[in-house]
Order: sequence, then structure tokens, then C-alpha cells
Amino acid sequence: MEFYNSEENNRIRHVVNWIVDITVVIAFAWFIVYAYGTQIPIAGHSMTPLLQSEDVVLMDRLSYDFGKPDRFDVVVFEREDQKMNVKRVIGLPGETVQIKGGQIYIDDELIEQPEGAGSISLAGMAENPVKLGEDEYFLLGDNRDSSEDSRFSNVGNVSGKQIQGRVWIRIAPLANLELIRSK
Repeated sequence: MEFYNSEENNRIRHVVNWIVDITVVIAFAWFIVYAYGTQIPIAGHSMTPLLQSEDVVLMDRLSYDFGKPDRFDVVVFEREDQKMNVKRVIGLPGETVQIKGGQIYIDDELIEQPEGAGSISLAGMAENPVKLGEDEYFLLGDNRDSSEDSRFSNVGNVSGKQIQGRVWIRIAPLANLELIRSK
């Protein structure tokens, strides 16, 4: 009789272990997809030449849970109209941003532009100095002449709460698979 109880306990233990293993794998997979696998389709040409229209990128949600955006990070932010946009961080909290002569100045110092970013023909609100608040960022598209970004009142300065995450990899089209790096 003891033999049968032992065998039955082993089966129950085996099934419970199997269920626990599956639950752990599912939870881990969900976490990875949630944290690093949110797909963001690129619409428009505001991030050309880095990202093209119809590219698909993945967003890292965790990077800004444990840190703050750095200058030149490519980020995903939610606009007031709930649309997700991808732009590059130019101005950081507390800084003053101004666009003069097609160049960007941070606290009256010319900053070096990321590779591929062109001259700016329209300064918008940044024609005059724009002072960023404690939790505000100034974002620009890499295609400076075809980007709706912080220079314009419909986007303006972006709060840290609006920034959803950092773009870390382009996954589509597959031929252009690459890590997206700052600057």
C-alpha cells in the first residue's frame, strides 16, 4: 500500500513541478516582451536618415524606469493626442535651447549634431531661447526640415511622463535589422 501512495505522490509532484515551470516561463516571456518588445511602427520621414517610414522598431520601457534620457537618445513619447512619436532628445531638464543660424545652442554653446542631421531652416519657437523645466525635454526629428517636434506649439516641450521608452533596435524591414544607438 505504501508503494502506491509514494508513486501517486511522485506523479502529483511531477505535475505540480511541470505547472510551476510553465508558469515561470510564461511570466518571464511576458516580462521580456513587455519590457523590451513593444513594437513601434514609424510613420513619416521625420527621423530620416536613421529611420524610414514603415520601419518597425522595438522600445525598451525599462531604461527610463531606472534612469533618465540622455542627449541624443532616440525615444518614443506620447503626444497630447495619444499618438506615439519617435524623436531624438536634444535638450535636457533645466537647459536653455535656442536655434540660431540653422544650428542648435544649449545654454549658449553650440552642440555637435548627430550624424546625418542637417541644418535647420525653421527654428519655430526655438528662435527665441526656450527654458526647459525640471522634467522637460526638447525633442527634434533627425530630418529637421520635415519634422513636427518641440519647435512647434502642437508638440512643445515633452515631459518625462510622456516619454514611454528608448528605441533600441530596428526589426523591420529585416534587411535593415540593426541596433539603434545614441548619436
